[in-house]
Amino acid sequence: QHGTGGATYSNNAVNNQKYSGESYGYVEQQGSGNAEVESSDTFTGNPLGVEKLDEFIRDRKLKDAVEFLEHLQKESIQVDLPRYMALITACGEKQALEQAKLVHHHLLQSMPQLDLRTYNRILEMYVNCGSVEDLFAVFDRMAARNLTSWDVMISGLAKLGHGEDSILLYDEFKQCGLKPDGEMFLGIFSACGAVCDTIEGMLHFESMTKDYGIIPTMKHYITMVDMLGSAGSLDEALEFIDNIPIDPGIDIWKALMKWSRIHGDTELGDRCAEIVELLDPSGLDEESRSGLIHVDAADIEREKEKKKQNGQNLLDMRSRVHEYRAGDRSHPDHEKIYALLRGMKQQMKEVGYVPETKFVLHDVDPESKEEALMAHSERLAAAQGLMTSAARSPMRIIKNLRVCGDCHNAFKIISKLVGREIIARDSKRFHHFRDGSCSCNDYW
Repeated sequence: QHGTGGATYSNNAVNNQKYSGESYGYVEQQGSGNAEVESSDTFTGNPLGVEKLDEFIRDRKLKDAVEFLEHLQKESIQVDLPRYMALITACGEKQALEQAKLVHHHLLQSMPQLDLRTYNRILEMYVNCGSVEDLFAVFDRMAARNLTSWDVMISGLAKLGHGEDSILLYDEFKQCGLKPDGEMFLGIFSACGAVCDTIEGMLHFESMTKDYGIIPTMKHYITMVDMLGSAGSLDEALEFIDNIPIDPGIDIWKALMKWSRIHGDTELGDRCAEIVELLDPSGLDEESRSGLIHVDAADIEREKEKKKQNGQNLLDMRSRVHEYRAGDRSHPDHEKIYALLRGMKQQMKEVGYVPETKFVLHDVDPESKEEALMAHSERLAAAQGLMTSAARSPMRIIKNLRVCGDCHNAFKIISKLVGREIIARDSKRFHHFRDGSCSCNDYW
């Protein structure tokens, strides 16, 4: 049922609740007093009640908490689910991946059958810990998923900078016949921002209302401005704000101000600062007024890296990428390109490639059909990439139509033959071809 994964546990629930030793463990009497733990490194001796675990959770001593959890399990003292939930929350807050994995392990040992809500909390924990590998491991193992499960995954992957994976997962979500909610679109907008695909982001924004009847909230508008701003599309962000049907709030102008300053557009940044001050004089500090809006160092470094990557991609486009049409021979090296494809076709056949000539609609002989398949635009682009780019480096191909089945199969084989990743973006999704397989699992 939708929403079962949205329940949360207050951190104070464990801290303030009084647990009886009779119900949740015990402290064995020894002499005139109770056995006590003098050092967090010593958990041997008499069994202790779970109240000590509460102290470690409250004080965020996660290493001690996990060690004590192991002690309780060895003593066959049961730890209830709310305490595990508190530990999961604490591990996520502290981004303590090592402890998070141990808590997850002990939870499965204690309660092999977890409900959907608990699985969703574990997903959130791994998002906060920044572990994409563990995130997918849990998600793939879940026997059932609800809308919250998908929300956490799609938003979490975007948050962790895996925008392409987030968009691919959203495609998979829709293929299951499910309908997104407003929260999911926040994740999708962030994912599009992570891959600097503002066009796709705008299409999803239109789809949100047109296809699903979701009315944008201020949070959606802010996230869209962040998406456009992070990609450096400042003029588009300003135009987007001008078209918002409600009065833009101060947070929207603050967002545009931040991105303007990050991307070096001081004029637009100053204009935004004036608007912010007009809306709320207390909304600006002295740094903002002087044009030095405070930005986290991590944000600056991340944007510098993104600019560097985007600049390299742009350089590749200018120096190495050519626009192709099927059968194109306009490139100066077209003879070498076709020769490479013919030689590679023979290598591909030796490892099992069978041309799918059904994708050639012309009524010609089989050999001509194979030649036509070889001349598909994405095939030509791949050949030029193999000739001109550094060995073993990934190749990126953009296609305005859906990639055909034969080219899809060919790219899988080529990726294995040449030992390179081919990243193809068609009209449907991203395809990552690696070592003979594709990230879409042949479903696109």
